[in-house]
Amino acid sequence: MLLVTTTFANNYLQQRIAENEFDAAKQFMQTTGLQLDDVSWTIGRTQTIRYASTFGQVNFENETLNYSIFVNDETSARASFTTGVLFFNMPTNKYNLGNNYYQRVYPANSSFLQAGTSAPVSSVFVIEVVPMNDGNYIRVVVAPSIRTLNSTITMGNTTRNYYNFYLPLLRSGNHPRLSQSITLQGTNVSAITNQGIYKIKIELSFLKSGQGFDEQFFGFESHVEEISVPAGSILGFYTSEVKVSLGLQG
Repeated sequence: MLLVTTTFANNYLQQRIAENEFDAAKQFMQTTGLQLDDVSWTIGRTQTIRYASTFGQVNFENETLNYSIFVNDETSARASFTTGVLFFNMPTNKYNLGNNYYQRVYPANSSFLQAGTSAPVSSVFVIEVVPMNDGNYIRVVVAPSIRTLNSTITMGNTTRNYYNFYLPLLRSGNHPRLSQSITLQGTNVSAITNQGIYKIKIELSFLKSGQGFDEQFFGFESHVEEISVPAGSILGFYTSEVKVSLGLQG
């Protein structure tokens, strides 16, 4: 009886540890998403975010999402941008909430297009889908998304409408895994501008859907966003390349 009680107590303790670690991981990944915005728009800026986990680890999946930009009635994309995605993976034999569990952490709105000066440039969510090719995990995901800002400027008798979009592009860096940490470094900022715009369409595609990272996995409310704008508007689409390194600093 003592052996049974000890085993039960040990299993219960391990489960509580995993639960606490996973709750901490949600906060950690939300912080990572916020830090991503800090480094994205200043070339050379670097931030390292550390975590502590016995059972889970952070992985980076390169070239997972693709955003394509269409203007007016064009059928061919004016530009396309590919980005990687960050995962905190906890094995389901250590902690789980049930197959097909999904929870948005930040923001509450499930669109990949967020409006406003304080809007995020990433979506953070929890998902458990098993089985998958890379293993059975409950995951906290940081997926780059788009901030949009619009403004109207009048000079004399001329009024111009500006629609600006901001998207960080995650690129794989070095992964020595010397510690439990993520290092983000802004490496490049680019802009595409177009005038005479009356319609903007942004289409999201899932490059690794065959591995399970598909539309259903990411849970965005739509994979296409169309924005009708006043004729003659000016489009600015800004991207930042951010190098992601795992365990770079021991």
